[in-house]
Amino acid sequence: MFTGIIKKTAKVISNAKKNKGYELVLLSNLKCKKKDIGSSICVNGVCLTLTSFINKKLFFFISYKTFELTNFKYLKKNSIVNLERSLKFGDEIAGHFVQGHIDTIGKIKSIKKQLKTWTIAVSISPNYSNYLIDKGSISINGVSLTIVKVNKNIFTLVIIPHTLKETNLINLTKNDIVNIEFDIVIKYLNKVNNK
Repeated sequence: MFTGIIKKTAKVISNAKKNKGYELVLLSNLKCKKKDIGSSICVNGVCLTLTSFINKKLFFFISYKTFELTNFKYLKKNSIVNLERSLKFGDEIAGHFVQGHIDTIGKIKSIKKQLKTWTIAVSISPNYSNYLIDKGSISINGVSLTIVKVNKNIFTLVIIPHTLKETNLINLTKNDIVNIEFDIVIKYLNKVNNK
């Protein structure tokens, strides 16, 4: 479980097929100890297991299914990804509960920059539009954000300067693909209402 409050990013060193899946190697200042091997780290919104590390290099295994369902297949060398360690008892929950289970991907439709704040419109498959509500929480590339406005299967977000500075959202351009996880409460309520 995570909060969507990003404090570290990493640079992709490699993202290649290995052992019936893919191995993602990242370069990051995230400090790791031997006991951290096997722990969960949220990478671009996806809960992954740290398999090993060497100095500042972090190694993760990605299954074929995860690779296909997320924007990992678009990652290239030097791409920047968001990192978040899993919650510990007593940690502050400043964003919202993020599981690290990506529901779908979205496409950036437009980016409007006003001073240092960005307004971003994201489109998703119409099949998921019932998970979108005005002022609802959503995770984009692992970042906890609030939906400003919904228009069918397109929703708008306002990204403040601090979030842009701390995350890879500042690198987004039109037509980029982002990982999306809907708020867990909305998913459960939707499931109950559709029984």
